[in-house]
Amino acid sequence: MITRFTDLVNGLEALGKTYEESEKVMKILRSLPSKRHTKVTAVQEAKYLTKLPLEELIGSLMTYEINLVKKQQEGEDKKKKSIALKVTTKEEEEVEEDKQSEKDEDLIIITRKFNKFMRDERFKGRRFTFGRDFSKNEFSSHGDNET
Repeated sequence: MITRFTDLVNGLEALGKTYEESEKVMKILRSLPSKRHTKVTAVQEAKYLTKLPLEELIGSLMTYEINLVKKQQEGEDKKKKSIALKVTTKEEEEVEEDKQSEKDEDLIIITRKFNKFMRDERFKGRRFTFGRDFSKNEFSSHGDNET
């Protein structure tokens, strides 16, 4: 944009039309798109436009554009999702399999011991209930037997 503006101004100067520095600055500020309105306002408020050199304005606008591009790239980088996959080696897989097989063996041993315990003669013929029958008033709420 700046090179095109400079070419136009140079062509007009060759034809005899000259512009003061402040006029060039104002024309550039007016030509900026509306999305850069905040920067235009900041330049107008912070600097004396009659004394602002064209090169300083161009440098300020270029710095602003560079910062905008950096912020956009950072925003895009944050939006990208990265997927991390767990990598295991054969040794780790073998260790995991060994741990699982040890757990399975322990469970088998416990089950066998429990079954042997339940087959013991002390428990033959007994039925196990896992709840109380509260319909029978064996005990009162205070622990007194009702008579």
